[in-house]
Amino acid sequence: MSMQITDMQSGETGIEGLLVITLKQVSDERGTVREFFRASALGDFGPMRQINVTESGYGAVRGLHGESTTKLVGCIAGEAFGAYLDTRPDSASYGKLVTVELRSGTQVLVPAGVCNGFQSVSRGGSQYLYVFTDEWYPGMPGTAFSPLDEGLGFSWPIPVDAGDPAQISAKDATAPKFSEQSVSG
Repeated sequence: MSMQITDMQSGETGIEGLLVITLKQVSDERGTVREFFRASALGDFGPMRQINVTESGYGAVRGLHGESTTKLVGCIAGEAFGAYLDTRPDSASYGKLVTVELRSGTQVLVPAGVCNGFQSVSRGGSQYLYVFTDEWYPGMPGTAFSPLDEGLGFSWPIPVDAGDPAQISAKDATAPKFSEQSVSG
């Protein structure tokens, strides 16, 4: 195998400001090097203030959470199914939901106020990386909605048992349903 180079690309989605990014990567006989972050490529992403990694077992769901910080997210190990819901009342794409299959080399830039959720779809689990433009703190402004809301019009790839704490937290399972919220704006 000779050296193969994949250039960074980004694409818009149905949600205003939500971008799906393919990372620049260089592969050869030894493996692959991926550029996880390059400030000049992400424009006004802002300074990185906090980085978290979650390890989630097969079928586990986290979210839908929309903090008041912009996030760059992606899988660094395994695969996940991402769901992104625009809950910003003043957004042209308010109420829109976009799903993305996440593998190493794919990221999503999530604007502040857009809810982020995902399900680990790898048998060995997954590691999901979050890069935040602001540090998280207790009481940070934001919103959370149930990832089990049938009214959103999508299904997780792996069925979720709302009573199984290995699949979903009680807090996420009992969060309000976005589809039952009154329309703002």
